[in-house]
Amino acid sequence: MASKSRSDSGLVALSILLGVFFLLEGFDKAPWLINPSLLVTQSLQNWARTGVRISRWYVETICIRGAPIFARLIFLGEVATGIALILGKWTRVAATVAFFMVLNIHFAHSRLFQYGFLSQGDGLPVLGVYWLC
Repeated sequence: MASKSRSDSGLVALSILLGVFFLLEGFDKAPWLINPSLLVTQSLQNWARTGVRISRWYVETICIRGAPIFARLIFLGEVATGIALILGKWTRVAATVAFFMVLNIHFAHSRLFQYGFLSQGDGLPVLGVYWLC
C-alpha cells in the first residue's frame, strides 16, 4: 500500500509542478490579450521563415491568419490548464489539452522535426509527463 500512495503523491507533485510551468508560460503571453499581433511579430513570422515546409504551410495558412483568436486562446488555455493541474481539478482534461498545446507549438516552429525535441526538456519529456497525468 505504501508504494501506491507514494506513486500517487509523485503524480500529484508532478501535476502541480507542470501546472506552475504552464501557468507561468501563460502569464508570459498576457500582452497577447491586448495586442494579439505580438504573436505574429514575436514568433510566427520567424517560424514561417525558418521552418520546414509543412510547418511553414501551417504557420502561414492557419496560424498567422488566425492569430487574433489563437493569441488569446493560447493565453487562456495555458493559464486554465496550469490552474487545473495545480488545483487537481479536471487533471486528465487539462493534461490532454496541455499535451496537444505542446505538440502544436513544437510542430509550428519545426522543433518536432529536430533532434532537440528529443533531447531538451521542453519537448518529448514534457509530452511524456503530460501523458502520465
